[in-house]
Amino acid sequence: MPNKKLHNLSMTLGASNHTDKEREENDFYATEPAAAEWLLKLESINHNVWECACGMGHLSKVFEAAGHKVDSTDLIDRGYGKVHDFLSGDASEYPGDIITNPPYKYASEFIYRALAMVSEGNKVCMFLKVQFLEGKERRKLFELHPPATIWVSSSRLQCAKNADFEGMKAGGGSAVAFAWFVWVKGFQGTTELKWFN
Repeated sequence: MPNKKLHNLSMTLGASNHTDKEREENDFYATEPAAAEWLLKLESINHNVWECACGMGHLSKVFEAAGHKVDSTDLIDRGYGKVHDFLSGDASEYPGDIITNPPYKYASEFIYRALAMVSEGNKVCMFLKVQFLEGKERRKLFELHPPATIWVSSSRLQCAKNADFEGMKAGGGSAVAFAWFVWVKGFQGTTELKWFN
């Protein structure tokens, strides 16, 4: 039996391997639209946006409402966007910014792939747990491709399993801290750490 205090601490910190519930099979945790609304306030975004893990369109709809041309795709058909495997599909250059909340277990792969596909000066914006900063393998990613900015959310933004935001609220919300990790293709400076909301 694992140490209960350690288990509870890990859950509070949002460690993905310590949870009372099974993770969604395809890692579908929908992002509340407020995360996209904040990103539009914080960053200048290209007119063309590819939301490559669009789920049910929670982020895509915000970008569309703001006047962006949005390409929405997902590995699974959830009734929104086109079915496309971002990690093994066509890898031709994308003329815009790639913005998503990727499946967490494949986040590094999504970042490498997106950075290979955007044009110089364009952005890759990933909504991830703050804990994504940890780990030796990810350190290699950050040293090779330093983000221009990491925007840490001071308030809890929600990522709901299977887009069940109501059930999440009923269960007390989330204790997980999230951030927007923003890469600019070709950037080699020092990453800025900033806070919002």
